Amino acid sequence: MVSLSIVYALLTAAGLVPADYGGQLVLFSVLIGFGGSFISLLLSKWMAKRAMGVQIVDSRGQFAPLVNKVHTLAKQAGLSKMPEVGVYESPEVNAFATGPSKNNSLVAVSTGLLSRMDDSEVHGVLAHEVSHIANGDMVTMTLVQGVVNSFTYLVSIVVTNIVAGALRGNSERGIGDNFFIRHMIFNLIYGLVAFAAFPIVAWFSRYREYRADAGAAKIAGPGPMIAALEKLKKHVGQVEQSSEAFQSMKISNKGAFAEWFSTHPPLEKRIRALQTREYK
Repeated sequence: MVSLSIVYALLTAAGLVPADYGGQLVLFSVLIGFGGSFISLLLSKWMAKRAMGVQIVDSRGQFAPLVNKVHTLAKQAGLSKMPEVGVYESPEVNAFATGPSKNNSLVAVSTGLLSRMDDSEVHGVLAHEVSHIANGDMVTMTLVQGVVNSFTYLVSIVVTNIVAGALRGNSERGIGDNFFIRHMIFNLIYGLVAFAAFPIVAWFSRYREYRADAGAAKIAGPGPMIAALEKLKKHVGQVEQSSEAFQSMKISNKGAFAEWFSTHPPLEKRIRALQTREYK
């Protein structure tokens, strides 16, 4: 917020900020919406390493086969610069790709995934993550999130002004002009609008998962990807049965309403898309 406020001040000093309030509001909303998303994108690799405790590995140590697989898949996917490869300690079966661009990316794998999946399944997972990078999914989702954030911020300010005006009535000042009340109104409206807009972001995220599955199938064949998803499905089922938290929250792959807010498609649908060659 400090960085974006400085940018806005510089734009104002340069005379690039519209004179009318509406134009200023739109510019500030876009700046906040896209600025926050792109700052997060630029810091994504650094943040992932710190948050997850990712240790970068190379082709000379214990994880040389893992690094070689990622680099081979990256070349097959047409990447000109190889992603960094990292491993982090966690019992969860997980892997992710991140980074600000195709030429500055990271593929990270959990120790839980390496210990629970066989060589072919790991190959499928790595192909999926490399496909995310090759497809430019990190930048795509940043743009989508930027549009949604800008819209949410703009609508929230406009509605807050309307509510504050209604509370003011015919008085010069009213309860809606109180800073804390106004802030509470804004946060409430922002939360509601963001919640209502999240299915849009989730839809794009699910779409990119299908695309990454398709990319993995093309560079590594559908077999490893299907095997990896089947193993993940089995693992999720075991967690759901053994975890009281999963049971109490009723987390599952079923339910149309829940799917609207899910960033990943149900495993059954992903497997079926690969089996029926819908990825082509």
